[in-house]
Amino acid sequence: MESDLQDYLIGAAFNIAVAIVIVRFIYYPWTQNRSYVFTFLAFNPTIYFVMALLTSIELSVGVGFGLFAIFSVIRYRTEEMPIREMTYLFIIIALPVMNSVIGDGDEADKIIVANIVIIALLFILEHEWGFKFEHHKKVTYEKIELITPARRGELIADLTELMGGLF
Repeated sequence: MESDLQDYLIGAAFNIAVAIVIVRFIYYPWTQNRSYVFTFLAFNPTIYFVMALLTSIELSVGVGFGLFAIFSVIRYRTEEMPIREMTYLFIIIALPVMNSVIGDGDEADKIIVANIVIIALLFILEHEWGFKFEHHKKVTYEKIELITPARRGELIADLTELMGGLF
């Protein structure tokens, strides 16, 4: 019994550590978007604990995948979630489903390797190693009188000033 609790807590600590590494050291430094940090770090341990409890009472794997499917299709109706954040949300949801079986010592090494590969892949992709990504920025522009072909030069000058030379 004590060994089960210890495995449960070690698995939970490992899972949340991986989530923190991904969110704090890969996602956040690149995007500087705090909007989803709470969501990512709240979903991850919650799903881990639900999945670990489901496996501890020996429910079928189908129930776990059904729960995973429900969480993975969640959409926020108040604001559209960008594809990058949806990808991170999917990863943050998938990790605890995968990590919840870490208590079973036979699979622990595979799970650890899978977590390391996911972290490394995200790190590589966020640092654009070998890939060129377009960057975009949403701008609410109020000087609509400049949005004409005749005043293109003024528009570009104003946008350049507003965006700090990024245009």
